[in-house]
Amino acid sequence: MLEKRLAVPPILSMLDFGPGAVEKGRANCSLVAEEEHDNPPATSTAVYATLLDSAAGCAVQSALPEGTTYTSLDPSMRFPHPMTADTGLGRAVGTVIDGGRPTALAQAELTDDSGRLLSTHKQLHDSACPMSPPAVP
Repeated sequence: MLEKRLAVPPILSMLDFGPGAVEKGRANCSLVAEEEHDNPPATSTAVYATLLDSAAGCAVQSALPEGTTYTSLDPSMRFPHPMTADTGLGRAVGTVIDGGRPTALAQAELTDDSGRLLSTHKQLHDSACPMSPPAVP
């Protein structure tokens, strides 16, 4: 995606966030929470979940051989602090804990600009899906 060889998933445009730095086994995504993301009194947990799952998933994808993709399994998330339109930039950093096959384990943490932990995520990923992601049209 960063090299413009793969299509950007529509959810990234819908929520106005995208992948940041990616290296093998590590990726980050960021989002500035807006009122349109709210499910009062704070940002919807679905937005957190998408951001965290994207960071963890991109980390897993970065460690897989070309032509292999993954699917998310068994997400586990915790939300110790709310994210609101006043929070500013939220940054999710995903890392691969175990890049095993057919299942990989990744985690992601979402923090605000001050480094305060907003939420955590651990998830198994089925990393043995031999199919090519869609190419850029």
